[in-house]
Amino acid sequence: MDLRMPRMDGIEATRRILDRQPSARVVVLTTFADDVNVYGVLGAGAIGYLVKDGAPEELVDAVRRAARGEALLAPPVLARVLRRALAAHDREREPDRSAAALRLLSAREREVLALVGAGLSNAEIGARLHLGVTTVKTHVSGAMEKLALRNRVQAAVLAHRLGLVDDDFNPVPGAGGP
Repeated sequence: MDLRMPRMDGIEATRRILDRQPSARVVVLTTFADDVNVYGVLGAGAIGYLVKDGAPEELVDAVRRAARGEALLAPPVLARVLRRALAAHDREREPDRSAAALRLLSAREREVLALVGAGLSNAEIGARLHLGVTTVKTHVSGAMEKLALRNRVQAAVLAHRLGLVDDDFNPVPGAGGP
């Protein structure tokens, strides 16, 4: 299957072929390896995606493998698919990592981290929580050490990622902030 054709693109053609003949095997052979085409045609049911710079014997082998039902992707396409899959996997695991990070902190450290994420200074955090500045510094340092953070900017970014602070830089009630 080619992706660029005069009356219909390869994605739609693949979809129509497989709607009419579900046992068919569609292998794309194209010069286009961008996300829209790769994920579009794979989503339409293609079993393979090859780029035209491959050797002729690779194409013959690919057609034989597709006929046996083996999925196949050209190396640059496989790399693209793997990067996206790994990123999706990381996003799915983010709540687990977030919960684990929050469990490392005491309740007070979570409160302080939320206020760091909200952009408050140590003096402002101390006033808000009725703590001395030295005590606030101790909680900030403790949180940063437990979370392996190098500076206050990283702490603020992490507070956002952990959901301790909303997009308007306000501590989220019940998420560890006051």
